[in-house]
Amino acid sequence: MNEDVLQPALRLLLVDDHTVVREGLKRLLDPQARQWSITEAGTGFQALECLRRQSFDLAIVDLSMPGMSGMDLIARIKAEFSAVAVLVLTMHGEEQYAMRAFQAGAKGYVTKDSASTELVAAVRKVAMGGVFVSAHLAERVVQQLNDQRTAPRINVLSNRELEILQRIVAGQRPVDIAESLHLSIKTVSTHKRRILEKLQLDSTAALIRFGLEHNLGKNDLGMTTHPHD
Repeated sequence: MNEDVLQPALRLLLVDDHTVVREGLKRLLDPQARQWSITEAGTGFQALECLRRQSFDLAIVDLSMPGMSGMDLIARIKAEFSAVAVLVLTMHGEEQYAMRAFQAGAKGYVTKDSASTELVAAVRKVAMGGVFVSAHLAERVVQQLNDQRTAPRINVLSNRELEILQRIVAGQRPVDIAESLHLSIKTVSTHKRRILEKLQLDSTAALIRFGLEHNLGKNDLGMTTHPHD
C-alpha cells in the first residue's frame, strides 16, 4: 500500500473536441483519480501547446476532430514528444482506422462504446509502455492484413480522404462534412474527386458501394450523421 502512495500519478492529456465527451471520460476515470491527473484539450493544436508547456505520460486522442485530425496529431506527438504514449479513443471501429493509428505511432486503440473497465485497463497498460487493442478489433485487423486483395486499394487514400469517404458512406452531405471538419465546400469536393480518381470509381453510388464493402459507415452512422452526439 505504501508503494502505491509513493508512486507518482500518471499525467494524462485528454484530447477530444466535444466537451460532453471529455466530461464523460473524466467521470469514467474518476474512481482511479489518485492514480492519474487529467489535462484537457479540445483540438490538436491545443494538445500540442499543452505538451510544450508540461510533461505527460499518455495522450488519449480522438480521431475525428476539426482542424488537425487525430491521425496528424499522433504523428506530431511521436515526432516531437516521443516519450509520450498515445491511446486512441474513438467511435471508429473499422480496422482501417486502427491500422493507420498504429502505423502513425499509437500504442493502444479503444472504441468509445467499450466498457469503462476496458478503458481503464487500456490507460494503465499503454501508459506503462504496453500495447492495447480489444480482442474483436484485433481479429479484424489481422484479417485485413491477410486480405491482400482489398487492403492495398483503400490504402491509397490519405487519412483525410478516408475520413471523408467514411462520412459520405454514412450519409453526410458535403456541406455537413465541411462544417464538421472545418473545411470549405470546395476542399471537400476536391477530396471527393481525388477519392474517386484514386479508387478508379465513376460515381457517388459506386463510392458508397465500395465503402460498404469495406465496412465503412456501418458502425458509426449515428456519429457521422450527427457529429455532435
